[in-house]
Amino acid sequence: MSEGRLAGRAALVTGAADGVGRGIAIRFVQEGAAVVVADFDEERGRQVTEELRAMGGRAEFYACDVTIKERVVGAVQACVDHFGSIDILVNNAYRGSSMIRIEQKDDETFETAMKMNLYAVKWTMEAALPHMRGQHWGRVINMGSLNGVNAHMGSADYNASKEALRAYTRSAAREWAGYGICANIICPAAISAAYRRFVESAPDVAAATNAANPMGRMGDPEKDIGGVAVFLASEDARYLTGNTLFVDGGAHINGAGWAPDLGPDS
Repeated sequence: MSEGRLAGRAALVTGAADGVGRGIAIRFVQEGAAVVVADFDEERGRQVTEELRAMGGRAEFYACDVTIKERVVGAVQACVDHFGSIDILVNNAYRGSSMIRIEQKDDETFETAMKMNLYAVKWTMEAALPHMRGQHWGRVINMGSLNGVNAHMGSADYNASKEALRAYTRSAAREWAGYGICANIICPAAISAAYRRFVESAPDVAAATNAANPMGRMGDPEKDIGGVAVFLASEDARYLTGNTLFVDGGAHINGAGWAPDLGPDS
């Protein structure tokens, strides 16, 4: 695909084997971008890569555990090696932890969340910077979370790491604006592997969450989230940086009024 709003651009999308990452990768290819599908799940990642190619897009798979710096930095280099540049960076990858009370989460759980949601982002952005700065053009799109904004129960490690990611992204946006690099955050509400597990484990809470959403549903990764990512990655967003976009059907307006059963206090 040589036409579209992202024609000629090369993108790295982490966590692209499912959910929001897959939806964004599909929309990017539809708009002409070449995409590196980076994911921990090699089987699903390769399936998505073939799916993108079947659409007529240019796509390559890269096996990536975002808790390992060498693999993360290697993903950026893979984009440059395959497509000649890295123009767009989407940090989306995350593997969840158990929903338990804050005092029951150990240090290792917090450290893992920080590696996935802060350090992995730091590593990819640092690796991409010389390329984006050299061409005086770049787009960084990092996935935040309503969990952190609304301080959802049971996920303190995730909440804290996602809010750290937002602060880091805003700092980079300020420092890198002069290089022609825009860095923004999407806080999505969308169907993903984590959401599907949530529905299985707490169907009543999930139903109540959907009912509380002003639009009455969870978002579609491709149709609802992917389009916003395309905008942020395009020339149309050239004057937008350091912002958090709540792509959530309005769920952020009054906060999330759900409280899962986490068992008795310790």
